[in-house]
Amino acid sequence: MLPLDPDALLTTTRSVRKRLDLGRPVEREVIEECLELALQAPTGSNMQGWQWMVVTDAGKRAALADIYRRAYDIYRQMPQYIGALQTGDAARDAVQQRSASSADYLADHLAEVPVHVIPCIEGRVDGQPSMMQASVWGSIMPAAWSFMLAARSRGLGSSWTSLHLIFEEEAATVLGIPYREISQAALLPVAYTVGTDFRPAARQPLASVLHWDTW
Repeated sequence: MLPLDPDALLTTTRSVRKRLDLGRPVEREVIEECLELALQAPTGSNMQGWQWMVVTDAGKRAALADIYRRAYDIYRQMPQYIGALQTGDAARDAVQQRSASSADYLADHLAEVPVHVIPCIEGRVDGQPSMMQASVWGSIMPAAWSFMLAARSRGLGSSWTSLHLIFEEEAATVLGIPYREISQAALLPVAYTVGTDFRPAARQPLASVLHWDTW
């Protein structure tokens, strides 16, 4: 366990891509420890329909990586992606370029990441009202974040990815997930990190994003 107090843990659990140790195996018991902690997360509407898919099989990781790569290539052509790299603010664009380089690296090396964790939840929300969708996602996403925090405390890194959901049904077929009954929320690549010295990220000042009592 890393010597991190709660504030340090919360402020240094970064999206890790280039610093994932692709050559070091991750012990099953460590992943299961993190998942045990994740099951203590709060839920929306007391819904606990969590399911967790852990993928270590090399062939299935390669298949997921292929799906992810195809989805990533689509994403890179989207106006939102292109616009995020060309804001006209030189400092912000430099940060975005570094982030894009990191994302490129993950797309190129996802198959080599030793563990893929896919948090899932029972049911589907396709076409449902936003309140219903929020309740379902509000039940699995806190648990997934708890998993990432637990992983960080044990020297593991991850990053939240969801691009493979463009081809969610194909991924479900690869993994034997019953697509019409189970929704995938994300794909978390998990590995030990190269070094553990992560720092808080530069963020906007609180005052620029805070609205109190009225917008």
